[in-house]
Amino acid sequence: MNATNNSSSFARLAAINVNDHVEKKQGLSYLPWAWAVDQLLRADPTATWEYRDCNGAPHLTLADGTAMVFCTVTAFGQSRTMQLPVMDHRNRAIVNPDAFAINTAMQRALVKCVALHGLGLYLYAGEDLPDGDAPAEEVKPTPPKARSRRSAALGSRRRSCATSSA
Repeated sequence: MNATNNSSSFARLAAINVNDHVEKKQGLSYLPWAWAVDQLLRADPTATWEYRDCNGAPHLTLADGTAMVFCTVTAFGQSRTMQLPVMDHRNRAIVNPDAFAINTAMQRALVKCVALHGLGLYLYAGEDLPDGDAPAEEVKPTPPKARSRRSAALGSRRRSCATSSA
């Protein structure tokens, strides 16, 4: 698929107002994974997804015992990958997570990855409405923060994954 079709597919999904489908739990907003997948497959019936880190495992356990999941969604001829820590209901990383927590994180990563293709992406930018429903506000860049040792370690792990061959 060429870049024009790819960008129009993104625009088509980004124009969908997901507000009526947002659910709240413990003060956090989220889109149900089943609804996001339904919308994605309606737009691209050939879309696929998989959960794999750079070593081919469904999740990556870090040195501190917490874990990350990785999801790649291929839609409209474009693959996009999203990562997410395995977290509890307070959005704190879980040490030694069980299968349920890992599965929950995988489904959350799937929804975020679908958003990279346009559907509900504005939710992650803190917007209330998609572009067509309200004038866009100017977004001011946030100055970069100093990286913590943990984020630096994760970043170096990510770089090593990116350079390894699959």
